[in-house]
Amino acid sequence: MSFCIDLKGKNAVVTGGYSGIGLSVTKTLLAAGAKVAIIGKNYDKFSSIASELEKIKGNAGFSFYESDISDSGGISKTIANIILQDGKIDILVNNAGITKDAILIKMSDDDWNEVINVNLNGLFYIVKNVIKYMIKAKAGKIINISSVIGESGNAGQANYASAKAGIIAFTKSIAKEYASRNIYVNAIAPGFIGTNMTDKLNETVKDNIKKEIPLNRFGAPEDVSNAVLFLASNLSDYITGATIDVNGGMYMR
Repeated sequence: MSFCIDLKGKNAVVTGGYSGIGLSVTKTLLAAGAKVAIIGKNYDKFSSIASELEKIKGNAGFSFYESDISDSGGISKTIANIILQDGKIDILVNNAGITKDAILIKMSDDDWNEVINVNLNGLFYIVKNVIKYMIKAKAGKIINISSVIGESGNAGQANYASAKAGIIAFTKSIAKEYASRNIYVNAIAPGFIGTNMTDKLNETVKDNIKKEIPLNRFGAPEDVSNAVLFLASNLSDYITGATIDVNGGMYMR
């Protein structure tokens, strides 16, 4: 038996969908036939990859909305605009996030607050605004991108680890609240994925990290976006409140 995931007729929203893992998610959903609305703060980044997205076979169309997810009022208007243009949101992928690393004694209040505000509060704002439309439709798939750091912790990342751990707890709670409305809420916890961020690490650091990964390599953005595709499809219709680890065995619960 073989499966081909077809998302034709589905409308997706991807935050931070123009770089790294987010760009891979956007491409994967477009290739499966979904229409994708990208939310982000940087129009220039989107503009630089727009022609690349246009070439994807199965592309049902895409759009960009310049918005800061940590701005509650602004994101509310953005979601309302997406609904006005597209009529519905079937799939929400919360990918946008930032890091402000420092050991605790050197971590400023601003660095703590900014990471929590973008990575956790921003997710709360966007889910709260999207889910009301999913409730009316009695259907929806919400996929929250957490991190292996939210499960294992990491020195120098107390703010990031706290936000990503909060995403996992948030996912479980919302999954319980809205399962009866046919809304599925799951999380993905990526490990070290080959992106521009990890490319900046020197080879010694990379080698030391790989020693902690049983598969002895970094993942690819497609490893995460493939998990997103599965959770966005009807193949995952008996999964909610789960966290899928995409980390090469680096952390095992």
